[in-house]
Amino acid sequence: MFEGRRQPIVSREQKLVYAGIYVLKKMDLKPADGGMEFPIVLPPELSPLEDVLQELVNADLVEVNRRKARFEVTKKGLAYLGEIIDEAEALVDEFDDESLEDAVAELRRRNVDVLRARFLWGWYDGELDDLVLFQQRRGATPVEPWWADYLMSDAFYEALKSDYE
Repeated sequence: MFEGRRQPIVSREQKLVYAGIYVLKKMDLKPADGGMEFPIVLPPELSPLEDVLQELVNADLVEVNRRKARFEVTKKGLAYLGEIIDEAEALVDEFDDESLEDAVAELRRRNVDVLRARFLWGWYDGELDDLVLFQQRRGATPVEPWWADYLMSDAFYEALKSDYE
């Protein structure tokens, strides 16, 4: 009955994790560096991130500051972000001079999630900072103008996977 339907590249839970990492970076950076505040009541263009923010609150990585009417990164969230940065730095340090094929082969040999490695690499080096520009550089048509929608879409993860498959 559903033979033509493809399985998504990542599960909803994985999207929440990746998007959570992305949002934590946005919250940690200063606005001049591409950071942003996330108000308690999200504007429509950020509404796809409601579940992401709720998951971050549930994990005590983000808290609600009612006085300022926004979400804020907790000390635990900053520590987690530091761990993610360390993981991404280690990937870049180890594989920066390797061919893509060799890096992917080695990650698979180690049973490392290649999509996570690809996401963290792009997240760390700034390639994913502007998801509209990310789409434009790849010639995507149409370009999804709301980055939060794109971050939560299958198309984003398919684009990342296409880099190494």
